[in-house]
Amino acid sequence: MTEQTGADAAPKTRTKRRHPVLKTFGSLLGVVVVLLILLIIFWDWDWFVPTIDRRASAAAHRPVSIAHLHVHLGWTTTVSVDDLRVAQPDTFKSEKEDFASARSVTVSVKPWDYITGHGITLPLIALDTPRGDIVSLLNGRNNYTFSEGTSTSSSSSSQTALPKIGELRITNGDIRIAMAKLHSDFRLKIHTTPPENGNLGTIVADANGRYARAPITGHFVGGTLLTLANPKNPYPIDLRVANGPTYVTLHGTVDDPVHFAGARLALHFAGPDMALLYPLTGIPIPQTPHYSVTGNLDYSKSMIRFNRFEGRLGNSDIGGDINVDPHQHVPYVDAKLHSHLVDLADLAGFVGGKPGHAPATPVKADSNVLPDQRISVPKLNSVNAHIVYHGDHIENKRLPLDNIDTDVTVQHGAIDVHKLNFAVGSGTLASDATLKPAANDNFATRFRLDVSRVQVARLMQGAGAVHGQGTIGGHITLASTGHSVADLVANGDGGVTLVLDQGGNLSAILPDLLGLQVGNAILSALGIPDRTPLQCFIADMPLRNGILSTHSLLIQTGDTRTTGSGTVDFRKNTLDYAITTRAIHFTVASFPGAVHISGPIRSPTILPGAELIGRLAATAGLAALFPPAAILPTIQLGVGKGSVCEQAVQQANANPAAGIAPGATTGAHPSAAARAGAAQAATSHAAPHRATHAATHHAAHTAAAPRETASAAQVRAAWAKKQHTN
Repeated sequence: MTEQTGADAAPKTRTKRRHPVLKTFGSLLGVVVVLLILLIIFWDWDWFVPTIDRRASAAAHRPVSIAHLHVHLGWTTTVSVDDLRVAQPDTFKSEKEDFASARSVTVSVKPWDYITGHGITLPLIALDTPRGDIVSLLNGRNNYTFSEGTSTSSSSSSQTALPKIGELRITNGDIRIAMAKLHSDFRLKIHTTPPENGNLGTIVADANGRYARAPITGHFVGGTLLTLANPKNPYPIDLRVANGPTYVTLHGTVDDPVHFAGARLALHFAGPDMALLYPLTGIPIPQTPHYSVTGNLDYSKSMIRFNRFEGRLGNSDIGGDINVDPHQHVPYVDAKLHSHLVDLADLAGFVGGKPGHAPATPVKADSNVLPDQRISVPKLNSVNAHIVYHGDHIENKRLPLDNIDTDVTVQHGAIDVHKLNFAVGSGTLASDATLKPAANDNFATRFRLDVSRVQVARLMQGAGAVHGQGTIGGHITLASTGHSVADLVANGDGGVTLVLDQGGNLSAILPDLLGLQVGNAILSALGIPDRTPLQCFIADMPLRNGILSTHSLLIQTGDTRTTGSGTVDFRKNTLDYAITTRAIHFTVASFPGAVHISGPIRSPTILPGAELIGRLAATAGLAALFPPAAILPTIQLGVGKGSVCEQAVQQANANPAAGIAPGATTGAHPSAAARAGAAQAATSHAAPHRATHAATHHAAHTAAAPRETASAAQVRAAWAKKQHTN
């Protein structure tokens, strides 16, 4: 009985020992369940706000705060923050606005896509009343670089693939952009329109403020990000920008903007001066007259193309193709341009002048007679370029030029003019030049102009003074350092050597009036005789330190010989020159002598020389005492034909002021083929030895004539004596 009782008692004791454990476990489980229920009931995502603020501020190097955090978990998880505020960094505390803020920011994300390796998918980004204040200072410091100290360069871009964004929803956006280097401060008002009726929606931005010191307004309508990421739906673009007087429109579609392919865009821009496009394009263009151009804009990962454009530039038409590679350290521009009709006044800005036909204005007496527009070295350093231009026909009442061909390269601030050629009838004006950057924003320059078989009648047709088959050839050279055309000539060395070959006809009244041959001038004005042959013209004038002096200046007609002596000072823009015309044959009623021209080049003073004044005084005195004798001071016996012209030509070939003998650049060709060959030779880059060979050939040819066998020293001595005698 006792054993049974013990056996029965043992189990009862073990049962009583397990019960407290179970009871405790059950109590704990109940507490956990209650806590989970309470946590679910009272959970607040705002508990994470301090942590988010702290970590975001550390990452952005500026204070970041949010008022509330909302998270909705699911296959598509949505995270929202209220009253986002990103303050300015310490160095921009003076800014009145926060760097960024928004009433709310909502982002939807698909976590499963990221977990399964399909990248980040964001079905929705919604910004309610976003604000921004983007600032860059003159010293390069900005408030949008998220690194310590706000350095001027951004960190290297991540190679991570861009997230897939569905809908971007912006309500009442307002962003200020102030860039001191661009002299810009404007605001962008941004909003989106929702998808409806098959339309995927749009993003709309309006700009207002100042850009490049000029007022700017702009209106942009583009597709949403959903359209941007879908190659099957071309991305629409409609942009209108007015920056000061410059107006730009861009309209069309892009098949795949993300991968830079399939653009069908029409670009139109117009304004009073293409130089004003520099802030918008970053490409320096010289001053131009009013323009209006329209073409097709396309782009790829390596090139931006503005092709098949046509338009107007002042009175000229302009068209062609421009390709820009913006990915090089210095953007590269390749332009092939053409015009059917060219007004040279429209291209004056490309040589430092004022383009267009400006109304006449009073000019100061000491103003530069050459273009003084400064060549901008910083702008040239901002682009490398190769530009080819051809103009079919030149419209210019003052210059008898037929067409123009240019080939220019700009590389690291240096300008290489491979070709700048003009056709003048059957002749050619062919030039080339190099301009290399030098100290003080100057250019070390070498320039050469080859005048090849230019007909005098064609050259002087504007004055209607010359007829016949005479041709002019020779060279003009310049070596200098300066910052404008006027400055280069004022500091330059070189010369002018031009020679007329074969003769022509010059209106008789011109030399007659120069010699004040009263009787012949009256007859010439009546058309008797109406023409006088132009037998010789030579201009051999060296340029030294900006002063053009005279080796030879000779114009000889059938009746007169006109010589010149003196200097033209391009440093002071003044001249001191004397022109003397004497009769070759016996002449009555003539007042020969020098005419002095001096003072500012733009408004010189012209006075008769001592000889002319003496003859006039003698004529007046004799007329008072004995009228029949008054004719005596007007009689010229004539200087005779002589060989002055031949000697001057020989001297110009032996010791040319331009450094290059005229050689074979003068004279007519027996056939059109020969003329074409000469024109081609003139447009090529003639080497110095080629000019020397031409001079040697010419000297050998002329040496066959007995009248030109004298040495160079003898010729110069004879020419000096002849000038002294005359």
